[in-house]
Formats: sequence, C-alpha cells, structure tokens
Amino acid sequence: MHETHRVGVFGAGDMGHGLAAHFAVHGHDVTVLDHRQSNLDAARDRIHDVVSFLNDEDVTDHPPDAVTSDIEYTLDTASGLSGADVVIESVPEDLDVKHQVFQQIAEAAPGDAVLASNTSGLPITDIAAGVADHAERVVGCHWWYPPYLLPTVEVVRGAETSDETVERVESLLRSVDRDPVLVNKDVPGFVWNRIQMAIFRESLHIVEEGIASAADVNKAIRDGYALRTAAIGPLETIDIAGLDLVQTVLDDLSPHLCNDDEANPLLEAHLSAGRDGIHSGGGIFEYDDSPDEITQARDERVMAIRRALEATRADR
Repeated sequence: MHETHRVGVFGAGDMGHGLAAHFAVHGHDVTVLDHRQSNLDAARDRIHDVVSFLNDEDVTDHPPDAVTSDIEYTLDTASGLSGADVVIESVPEDLDVKHQVFQQIAEAAPGDAVLASNTSGLPITDIAAGVADHAERVVGCHWWYPPYLLPTVEVVRGAETSDETVERVESLLRSVDRDPVLVNKDVPGFVWNRIQMAIFRESLHIVEEGIASAADVNKAIRDGYALRTAAIGPLETIDIAGLDLVQTVLDDLSPHLCNDDEANPLLEAHLSAGRDGIHSGGGIFEYDDSPDEITQARDERVMAIRRALEATRADR
C-alpha cells in the first residue's frame, strides 16, 4: 500500500479534472482549485464521467459518486493548499499567468511541498523564476492527454530543481501507476511535444504540397507508423532497420523535409474560415458527432490499444 499524499490540482480545465480523477482513484487526497466556481462545477461533472468510464473499462471499481464527493473543490487557495504535499499547476500556457499562479501556490502551500507544472513546453527554469526563492522545489510534471489513460509522464528538471524534488515526483507518479520520463535538459517542448510537433509540421507540409490528401496522411500515420510505434519505439526501429540504412536514407531525405520555423499556413486558412476543430464541427476534417462523442470514441480506442499491449507484455 502506498503512502497517501495530499495533492492540489490548480486549474480545473481539460487536464486538471483528469489529473484529479486519476489521483483520487489511486487513493490520494485531492483538492481542485480554480478562480471560477463554474469551472469547479464543470470539473466535478467531468470527473464523474471519467470515473464512470474507468469503471466501465474495469480500470477501477471505485464508485463515481464517492470519488467525486471525496475530492475537495475550492476557490480559496490558502485553505485548499494548506496541507498539500504536492501541487500540480494546470493553467493556460502563458508565462505571466504561470508566474501569478506559482506566487499564490508558493505562499499558500507548506514550505516543503513540491511545486509542479503541467506545462507542455514552457521552460521550467522560466516558470521557477517567478518564485526564485523556491526554485529548488519547482519541477515539470507534464502528463499527456488524456492523463487517466496514457502511462508516461515527463519529469522535467529546471536549472535549480533539486534531486529530492525530482525523486519525490517520480515516487508519486509510480504510486499512481505512471512511468516517469526524465527530461534532464530544460528545452522548449521537452520530449513529447518536440516529436509530436515535428510530425504535425511534416504532415501539414505534405498536405499543403499536394503530395497526399489529409485523409491519406492521417491513415498512413494512424494505421501504419503509429501501429508499429506502439510496439517498438523509433530508436528501436533504427536498430532493427540497421543504422547504416537509416543514415543513408536520412542523408538523402533530410534536405527535402519541412524546416519551416512558423506554423503551416493551412492552419490559419482553416481558422480564418471558422474551422477550429471538433468544437466547431470542422477543422482539417468534418465532424458530425459532438465533441463528447468524439473524445469518448478516442478514449475507447486508446484503452483497447493499451489493453492489447499490456496483454502482449504479460505473455512475455
């Protein structure tokens, strides 16, 4: 049985509610904080939906009503964080906003609490600069969406993050069935988003150049590359293919790959037409189903893939 921690989740949005649900079903005491009551009310409903989904998938047997009611929801930072062991910030990707939030967190939380950021790419050192006297306690703790399904979490060292802080976060993550990915150099985008955005950039470039349709690019990655990558990572693939072959292909192909230093103009063209994705019914593709139905279907597919991989590993 793991030690029970008091976890504060600051920010009740898309990531925050999922983090709260995940920590709660693994037995930790959770407080969700936000600056709007409507956000907290929405988070309560979404947490209930997440736990219901996890019950349906036999991931947990905790009753959704009990989990939802056991979590504390508050607008009061001082009382909400007074006993926290770990605080995870999950607010918009704006450095000024992060600084304001971390100042509140550092003032309210105990002096030995870990101050973690779920930023997807802002340098941890820059965030820690907003609370310079507490920089050794500031660490990146970047979960991938949805956090209640994906098993790896980036732990990012800032310039002054202490070893103790890193170790405490890694231990907490393992207590909730998550596998830490240690990022030793505090670079923009860390690991996941540097790779993901490179794939986005090349995919959009291929469509823009008319090399293949959006549907075929999506299919090639989802049903081809991603399927194999779920079994073995890209660096393992290099070993299987042979480093000499990969070196030759990269020498030939690298000059032809997209190296734009701005977002592809296709994105702006769609945005200007009011097509921002599933919430408007269209982005790169058209959508007839509601956003909730689309994300529910995605979660079910991710869970099915995860189960298949887990079964394969168990047989080894």
